[in-house]
Amino acid sequence: MMDPYDSYKLYNALKLHFESNYDAIKYNFKTTVKPQSFFKRKDKYFFAKIAKTYEKDILEFYVSNFKNDMKYVGDMVNDEGDRHYQKHKKIMESITYQFQNDINKLYESNSDFDSLLEAKDNEHPFVIKFWLQDEIELETIVILDSITGFMERENSKITETIIWPDIYRKIIKYKPFVKFDKSKCINLLKKTFTNT
Repeated sequence: MMDPYDSYKLYNALKLHFESNYDAIKYNFKTTVKPQSFFKRKDKYFFAKIAKTYEKDILEFYVSNFKNDMKYVGDMVNDEGDRHYQKHKKIMESITYQFQNDINKLYESNSDFDSLLEAKDNEHPFVIKFWLQDEIELETIVILDSITGFMERENSKITETIIWPDIYRKIIKYKPFVKFDKSKCINLLKKTFTNT
């Protein structure tokens, strides 16, 4: 069984990863937390419960909640936290299928692939707006960015400072946790947008 302190260390590393410049992957989820800081917390029980319930999949549990902006461990230990995890797990198990469905929706809305990823007049790219409207999944944005690199390019064009910085950070920070078959996804894109 996973130790509650290990659960806390992982939570802390991922919290730092999603909220700051710290890179959990680069530093192998190591932080400067000490056992004393854990034992002083009044919410130790939550870490124990998560460690026991999601022992084998605890990383995915935390990632699924952080990507959905649940930042406090106490908010994760409820039905909503589990729903985020179950949905995330389902998407990750069928990521190519999810990507295919999402790019079909994008194609139906706009068949010009380049314009989907382009920021015009200081507005978010169409693909980001579509995601914000819950029409496509975050994983599709991450895959599109992994293939095209559009986020970095378009980030320099957007000067809006209220919503965009958080969107950009979430996508970039979530990227290392999305595992997919790149060549398969590229072929799906070509097939959908070139009709071949």
